[in-house]
Amino acid sequence: MTDDRKVIEAILLLASEPVPASAIGEVLERPRAEVTGALQELADGYTAEERGFVLREVAGGWRLYTSPDCAPWLERFVSRGGAGRLTTAALEVLAIVAYRGPLARSEIAEIRGVDSDGVVKTLLQRELLKIGPADQGPPMLFSVSEEFLERMGLRSTADLPSLSDFMPDAESVEDMEAKLSPRG
Repeated sequence: MTDDRKVIEAILLLASEPVPASAIGEVLERPRAEVTGALQELADGYTAEERGFVLREVAGGWRLYTSPDCAPWLERFVSRGGAGRLTTAALEVLAIVAYRGPLARSEIAEIRGVDSDGVVKTLLQRELLKIGPADQGPPMLFSVSEEFLERMGLRSTADLPSLSDFMPDAESVEDMEAKLSPRG
């Protein structure tokens, strides 16, 4: 499978979005399970070798990312302008929708305590939120997009860390989780 691994790496370097194992399998004319195994071996190998990149399964496919260990140097290397950053309000809306979505605009505003229409519109334009599910009626519901999952390195919102990891006191955690718990 040495030659296949080389092709898999080349495909992943060329791709601008996560690549499903089935798509790689079609190109290589190999069973999906075999390709998934090769992808996992590559991911494990990169981690074991402490490479400058990692291979992750995210948003329905596989994608190469820079190693988190390299972050301090990459931050120095990459010049970040203000246009790429998200405001505090945008981060709040993303967190609310990620943990509790899908939500209507009014529900987002109720949780935040302020009107969030402009922020929601911006996040839709940046493709971090999406309207959906598709079979919904009024009011429109918003959920995080595949782009959000991809950028966060998540397979789904189920992979989000527990809110208790970020809250200092147990009472606050219970209150916050009650407000942001997924719909049942």
